[in-house]
Amino acid sequence: MTTINLRDFYPWYTQDEFIDVSDEIAEELLADKRYQKAHRRRVCRNKAQYSLDAGDGIESDVCYLNLSPHEMYERQLMRCRLCCALNSLPETQGRRIDAHYILGISQKDIAEAEGVTNGAISIAIQRGLEAMKKYLRKFD
Repeated sequence: MTTINLRDFYPWYTQDEFIDVSDEIAEELLADKRYQKAHRRRVCRNKAQYSLDAGDGIESDVCYLNLSPHEMYERQLMRCRLCCALNSLPETQGRRIDAHYILGISQKDIAEAEGVTNGAISIAIQRGLEAMKKYLRKFD
């Protein structure tokens, strides 16, 4: 058994409090303390202590794509056109395209859920995409 001071390991202890713990627990606590100290050194050495939430916003602007109002409008318009093209399809094709491309479900899983062959799903998706292309061409 090893006697440790909880104040050394937990910052919310304001006074010394000694307890007896097994040798394995004491070794783990010391290893964790060494790891945290090494981590702080690595952060400072690599100048990684700066937060991306800094007040001026320069750091966060680098990480995120800032679109102009025109680009935001174009994206919204394209999203609206894609939704209209998807809604113009028959219900089965629209549901299958939505499940595969938007929800990320595999064609095999869609086929099993609907009780049809994998080929039927593939053909429906291909035909639906062709119909969507035709629908979207009238906006060009």
